[in-house]
Amino acid sequence: MKAATLAVVGALTSALVVTPALVLAQGAGAPAQLRPSVPAASPDPKIEFTKYTLPNGLEVLLVPDKSVPLVAVTVWYHVGSGNESYGKSGFAHLFEHMLFQGSKNVGVDNHFDILKKIGVTDVNGTTNPDRTNYYEVVPSNQLETALWLESDRMGFLLQPPKSVPDPKNHFAKSLANQIDVVRNERRQRYDNVPYGKTRFTVAAGMYPEGHPYRYLTIGKHEDLTAASVDDVQSFFRTWYVPANATIAIAGDFDTAEAKALVEKWFGKFPKSEKPKVVSVPAPSIKKTEVTVEDTFAKLPQIQFVWHSPANFGEGDAELDIAASALSREGPGRLYKELVYSGLAQSVGAFQGGSGFSGQFMIAVTLKTDSDPEKIKKIVIAEVEKLAREPLTEKEIARVIAGNEAGTIRRFETAFGRAETLQAYNHYLGDPDRVTWDLDRYRKTNADKIRATVAKYLSPSAVLTVTTNPAAGAK
Repeated sequence: MKAATLAVVGALTSALVVTPALVLAQGAGAPAQLRPSVPAASPDPKIEFTKYTLPNGLEVLLVPDKSVPLVAVTVWYHVGSGNESYGKSGFAHLFEHMLFQGSKNVGVDNHFDILKKIGVTDVNGTTNPDRTNYYEVVPSNQLETALWLESDRMGFLLQPPKSVPDPKNHFAKSLANQIDVVRNERRQRYDNVPYGKTRFTVAAGMYPEGHPYRYLTIGKHEDLTAASVDDVQSFFRTWYVPANATIAIAGDFDTAEAKALVEKWFGKFPKSEKPKVVSVPAPSIKKTEVTVEDTFAKLPQIQFVWHSPANFGEGDAELDIAASALSREGPGRLYKELVYSGLAQSVGAFQGGSGFSGQFMIAVTLKTDSDPEKIKKIVIAEVEKLAREPLTEKEIARVIAGNEAGTIRRFETAFGRAETLQAYNHYLGDPDRVTWDLDRYRKTNADKIRATVAKYLSPSAVLTVTTNPAAGAK
């Protein structure tokens, strides 16, 4: 899990105990500096939880915390755009929308209204290449209502609500409506925004036709408009089954009562099978340069992209630390070389891992009169330097400190706890991986980081995309 800054947390609940893992080390006559230090019995944040599986295959995580009278319910379906087949891009995200349209007992477009009436404080759904999640945070005495809503759309989405005047065509009409909504979302967030075109160019340059990461989660317009009712219902029956879902309940509840409610609303669903996931590796790429003309961009931008490890995979943490060393605002190496010097407007570096593989990206937004070739040479030179010379202890310690602080912040809310444990469970098969996750950063070293950079960030295997403002752009 990645974080960028160190925060002071004033109050933690009884379920969360923290001891700092960074100490100030000072040698005789030497200036003080931060060095990572992990005591043998370092009590990292320890989140109490219960995990079990219903006979139908549904995983359940119960995460009690009575400090605030709220409860978060999150459901992860273990399907994202990375599981889509060729010609059906965008289906996972389309289904995120469909699940808010109404099911047999909830009724048409009633999901949000019901939650508003009971005092919901947060509700939504999101999709990425690996999973689709749905969540609501409600007063603790409304836990059953939240479970009923999630149960009805898991079990009865394909059955028309009782009140619709045309039940035979209800699903087809809802599907047509949401296809239009999703296509408009693509226009607003991808097609008609600065550097949106670049995102598609990067994906096309990194992945061949047919690779599930080629089309982004939003999908292609032509695939969305071609989606039939049978196609989408088949997707639901394959992926939206109890055995391919995990429900987490976090917050103020009695464990025995929560188990009874889960059994009441989910236990009667028939036994299901978890779909087989076929891992698709990242392809090898050679050094490639592409130029994009962008009507919406005001300034030139250069993106450098490499294939990198999967989320939580070997080398993921090391490249995360390298990204910070390059672009952290202030001390970042590229920040100093490009932003402080006035050559660039901004610079960012990011290690983004997904389930099959990841991408390491450096993005530089140039000043109008900057020389792109000079920028490219500086960026590649700094990356090559990381592959030759180890980082300083201070550069590594900054990331460790920020990572620990970010972990504490995530655990401050019931929703943050539920989602963090869901992520560990999804990617690692075990929600209890807090210390393991923190240790990825604390137990690495400068030489391992250097070797990882040398392995993945080769100048001979980088995609460089230069985006220029189109002539006459407004």
